Amino acid sequence: MTEHQPTPEDKATKPAGLARRLGVTDAAIIGLGSMVGAGVFAVWAPAARAAGAALLISLVLAAIVAYCNAASSAQLAAVYPVSGGTYVYGRERLGPGWGFAAGWAFVIGKTASCAAMALTFATYAVPGPEWLRRLVALAAVVALAAVNYRGITRTARLTRVLVGCTLVVLATVVVVLLVARPDHALTLWSYGTSPYGVLQAAGLLFFAFAGYARIATMGEEVRDPARTIPRAITIALAVAVGIYLVIGISLLTSLGTAGIAGATAPLASAVNEVGADGVVPVVRIGAALASLGALLALIAGIGRTSLAMARGGDLPSWLAAVHPRFQVPHHAEVALAAVVGVLVLVTDLRGVIGFSSFGVLLYYAIANAAAITQPPEQRRFPKALSVLGLTGCLVLAVTLPIASVLTGATVLAIGLAGRYLLKLRR
Repeated sequence: MTEHQPTPEDKATKPAGLARRLGVTDAAIIGLGSMVGAGVFAVWAPAARAAGAALLISLVLAAIVAYCNAASSAQLAAVYPVSGGTYVYGRERLGPGWGFAAGWAFVIGKTASCAAMALTFATYAVPGPEWLRRLVALAAVVALAAVNYRGITRTARLTRVLVGCTLVVLATVVVVLLVARPDHALTLWSYGTSPYGVLQAAGLLFFAFAGYARIATMGEEVRDPARTIPRAITIALAVAVGIYLVIGISLLTSLGTAGIAGATAPLASAVNEVGADGVVPVVRIGAALASLGALLALIAGIGRTSLAMARGGDLPSWLAAVHPRFQVPHHAEVALAAVVGVLVLVTDLRGVIGFSSFGVLLYYAIANAAAITQPPEQRRFPKALSVLGLTGCLVLAVTLPIASVLTGATVLAIGLAGRYLLKLRR
């Protein structure tokens, strides 16, 4: 028997720790709320433009990479059940620099996604002028940040409601599309389909599956984390993949690849195409609710990653504060709400999918690399899954649109340089 070594869980048992209040169902719903969010209403068009008729193949590739990442994340979270996700795993298994790279990639990508979700909500909810949509988006950020501020159980309860409403809307849309007479045959490949385009579309579609990271980043707030986190991640991902496959098939048979690629709101366009105009308002409501669900879960996940990075000395220590009553990282969430609020007022981030995917794919690449280093007694899944996940993340990241790759690499480099200069100054 080897001598017990201090773990992040040991360190987290200080007074500033978070409360363990979430079970399997709550954790899975928070992850599902992140995956079945605004992405299901917005991700299809750019992916169809890249993949063409092979859209479903890209979806399956994205799901395979997501499963490998989920296996690595669950295996790591069972050993390091504290807030921070891959930021903690990278620090513990690979070194502080790798942990910072993972945390920074997550924070910048998902902060931009928060603004995108808020703007998507306002676009569907308010058909008025742009200035009004931006104010509505700001109000949504403030309101959901306030919900998170009051405690993680309130976040889970509201997420349940939003996810439930979204699933009802999606089920209605699927029924409408499937009972209508299909105008297009379902194809998986066509002449001129580019393998590069298929990989690029898979990287874009990965944006939709990245929500299970929220479960791992809240590892300090689930009961019996060694059991809860792996089960919640597996359940959430399996349900999300099934939903996306059904939606993808419904869109392809109703609109065809060209129709999806040219639509700004593919689900609404598909409902119009089959003559069910009365369902369009339902789609708009569903998209608005899904955007709110994704935004709510994103705020929770980013706040906890920022908390972990502040504890590790990679972000200002002010962000490590935990509210004495509500037991949430309230300083981190207030700071996040302020940054996202500025972004929704001055920037249009609805095309941020590629940038967000780049950051999240790097985040999971580091998670897979960390899982590869785990000893046999900590392993719950074959090492080959982690190797496949690492390879898949890197391939999908470099095949994203070049602008997304260059922007993401530049912002990542700025963060790494800033950390290096800060360490030198200290």
